[in-house]
Amino acid sequence: MTIAGGCQCGAVRYSLQGGPYPVYACHCRECQKQSASAFALSMPVPVQAFAIEGTLDEYCRPASGGRSTDGFFCPACGTRLFHRSSASGAFVTVKAGTLDDASNIQVRAHLWVSRKQPWVTLDPEVPAFDTQPEDMSAWRERLMEDAP
Repeated sequence: MTIAGGCQCGAVRYSLQGGPYPVYACHCRECQKQSASAFALSMPVPVQAFAIEGTLDEYCRPASGGRSTDGFFCPACGTRLFHRSSASGAFVTVKAGTLDDASNIQVRAHLWVSRKQPWVTLDPEVPAFDTQPEDMSAWRERLMEDAP
């Protein structure tokens, strides 16, 4: 199976082999700012399953524990497409809203609900974390293993 996506202007395209991949919603302030919304949709994908075409710009921000997170975006339209953390080099985290067809997304977990906007209502059947799992890399790997 091939899944495709890209930026708003079409200058950058990507494809994902395999899947479906799990999606989680992050309600932290960084994701709220990055998405200009109440949360961001993140989809961990193994690096070897991810291919990108086009020129990217990069923004590196410090993360907890001396780590960093690199955000990659289209220099023409500014669409954030994916992140790569220095803590989990085996994965990229695709911004699921950039998929060509996002209609089948089912959020598997909510992170940083302690910072969610008060008007956002969560499904009580979906696991929710006040912050994030302590070992985010291991949690993402388990999430991938449990993907439908």
